Formats: sequence, structure tokens, C-alpha cells
Amino acid sequence: MPIEGPVPGAILSWLATSTVLVVMFHLGTMVVPSQLRAAWRSPAPMLKALFSSVVAVPVVVVFVARAFELPRAAQVGIVLMAICPGAPMAVKRALGAGADAAFALALQVSIAFLVVITVPLSIAVLNEVYAGSAFVEPWRLALQVFAGQLLPLALGMASRAALGPRLHDVEPLIGGVAAVLLLVLAGLALVDAWEPVRGAGLRVGLAVAVATLCALAIGHFLGGPEASLRTTVAVASAARNLGLALVVAIANKASPAIIAAVLAYFAISALTATPYVAFRRSRAGARPARETA
Repeated sequence: MPIEGPVPGAILSWLATSTVLVVMFHLGTMVVPSQLRAAWRSPAPMLKALFSSVVAVPVVVVFVARAFELPRAAQVGIVLMAICPGAPMAVKRALGAGADAAFALALQVSIAFLVVITVPLSIAVLNEVYAGSAFVEPWRLALQVFAGQLLPLALGMASRAALGPRLHDVEPLIGGVAAVLLLVLAGLALVDAWEPVRGAGLRVGLAVAVATLCALAIGHFLGGPEASLRTTVAVASAARNLGLALVVAIANKASPAIIAAVLAYFAISALTATPYVAFRRSRAGARPARETA
């Protein structure tokens, strides 16, 4: 890694990988294939969600980065995060805020397949905008998505199908381990990202916060009238996939300034979205499951 924080990179990388694997496996135990198919039965909500995460948010982030007149490296780092949707942790966060489990997982799987195509295409477009020469091999993205997201998700679903009611005895334990790993990872990631975030500067922080708020607003609007879907789309739209962004950055030998902007986006965006997640969680606890808002 071009930037080494207080937490050794090897430890943080191992913890991040382990956390994603456990979280995705746990999510897989919660949903059956028929529910995933049902999420596509009426495709309009799913297509709106994909448009929000894959198209609308990156376009808005480009405008925000330019409106704040950020340095070129900061713009590249922020936009790089914007074109990498499908953060695995977003599913867990959305579910905690009252999202629809089947729809959230179907959206995650759909985005995971799409990014193998959309990220290289987006990089080609950004090369024209920023006069760059970045690239990423689709197979590298596909391998990262498959090993880190689709495989543990499929194993979780297979375990549910094979074990049935017997899985109920260990499911709370798996969920507890996932929750602890998430808390530890979030804390260490913030510690590690503190210096890059501080070094990125106030304008970069403000730009990321504005971009995140815009993403939440776009997802909230496109999520439709049903509260659980609205929450799902908003959280998925705001969350970006740090792992994919770093794969692209490292493959292109990105400068420390670009990596700093990527890490700043990760940390500041997560903090900016927290009040929305807390608000939607409180609303979800105060209404019937199918109530609209």
C-alpha cells in the first residue's frame, strides 16, 4: 500500500477480508433463492436502484468534485470511489436500518455482477475527462467480487438449504461474530485513515460529505414509496466499495494523494451517512413492516 497508517496494513487487510467473508456468509444464511428471484419479479424498483448506485451517484460525484475545485489527485480519488458501488458492509448496515433483506441482497448480487463491466467502462470515460491512462483488468475485479462476496454468500445460502432449522442454533453466533468484526474493523479503519483524512483537507471533507448526502437523497427518492426499499436504495447508493477502489488504485500505482482521497471518502462518507441510518432505524422500529414513508 502507498500509505501505511498506525495499524499494520497486513493486519487491517486480513481483518477486512475476514469481516467481509463472515458478513456475506451470515447474510447468505438469511435468504433463500426464491426470495432473490422475487426481488426481480417486478424489475422497476431494482432497475431504479441499479441506476442510482451505478449511474446517478458517479455522475453527481464528478460534478461535486469539480464544483469544489479540488486538486486533481483528490478529484481522481473521490471519483474512483464513486464508480465502485456494492460495498458488502452496506447490506448489513441497511438491514439494521430496516431495509428489505431479500431486495438488499438481490441488489448486492446484481451490483457485484455489474461492476465487472461498469468499472472498466467508467475508467475509460474518466480517462477522457481527466486525460489519464488508468485501466483495470475485468478478470481481477471478477476474482475479487467472486471470492469476497459471491462465494461466501452462496455458501451461506447453501448452508441454510442443507441444515434448515438446525442452522437457527448457530445463526445468532455467526451474527454476533459478524457484528464484533464490523465494530473492530470500523474502529481500526478510522484510526488508520485519520492521517490521510486530515491531510486531505477541509474542502475534500466537505465535498465527500456533500456527495454522500446527494447519494442518500437520490437513493431515497428513487427507492419509491415503500419505506424498506427506500432505505435499501439510499444506503446502497451512498456506500462505495473500498476494496474495489483500492484494487484499481494499486493496479495503476496511484499516488499517495489519490489513496488519501479514497480513504477520506471511505471514512467521511460512513460518518455522514450515520444520522440517516439512525433515523431510518428509528422509523423502522416505530412502524409496521410494510408501512410507507
